[in-house]
Amino acid sequence: MADYLAAVEGLGVTKTVHVEADVDQPYMLAETEHLLQLAAQADSPLAGIVACGRPEHDDFKSKLDKIAEDPKLKGVRRVLHTQPDELGRSRRFVGNVRQLAAYGLSFDICVLDRQLPIAINLVRACPDVTFILDHCGVPRVKERVLDPWRTHIVELSSFPNVYCKISGLVAYADPLRWTAEDLRPYVEHVLSSFGWDRVMFGSDWPVCTVSASYQKWVETLASLTEMAGAANQRKLFYENAVRVYRLA
Repeated sequence: MADYLAAVEGLGVTKTVHVEADVDQPYMLAETEHLLQLAAQADSPLAGIVACGRPEHDDFKSKLDKIAEDPKLKGVRRVLHTQPDELGRSRRFVGNVRQLAAYGLSFDICVLDRQLPIAINLVRACPDVTFILDHCGVPRVKERVLDPWRTHIVELSSFPNVYCKISGLVAYADPLRWTAEDLRPYVEHVLSSFGWDRVMFGSDWPVCTVSASYQKWVETLASLTEMAGAANQRKLFYENAVRVYRLA
């Protein structure tokens, strides 16, 4: 926590949502319970927790029941980057994600760009669940590849229950040579597809530090969006996250 507070010092961060980082299965519940305890402290910057979950498992619901009543729990994520594509398509996975609606919890989608069709099918099957697409769907920024990523983003944005987190882009850019202009086409396409009411800033800290500091990423995204005006930037950097993650 001390490292995080040092990274955001002077940037005006008032609320933080902690999103899991693909925790090993034996430690998932313990990590979530620890984070919920930290969030409950009076001086904690943690306003919400997105827990690690395994919707592909039979005991997904029983494990969720152990933590679901905590008001600081806002959602669940399952990183699919390193998993077989069949996992995210399975009936059990989709069915368990669908149950999140009854808990009032969202689901963070974390997929590679080639897996975006899996995300589209998942969203289509779960119309009552709020989804947040992490890292803009992980476009291949370093290689400057735009298609078919752009087409998939447009399709995902057609579902009103999907939001897009503008995060992770610097981690997928050239770590030594990236510029704001390298990121611009991805940021602008997400904004034009989802609109200003369905996007939110994400730091991807500490992963972002492979290419940029927290401050550098904030400054870069601010510069790319400054022409939109202060009201839209406030939606991007604050208001939408408060609304979508239901932060107190």
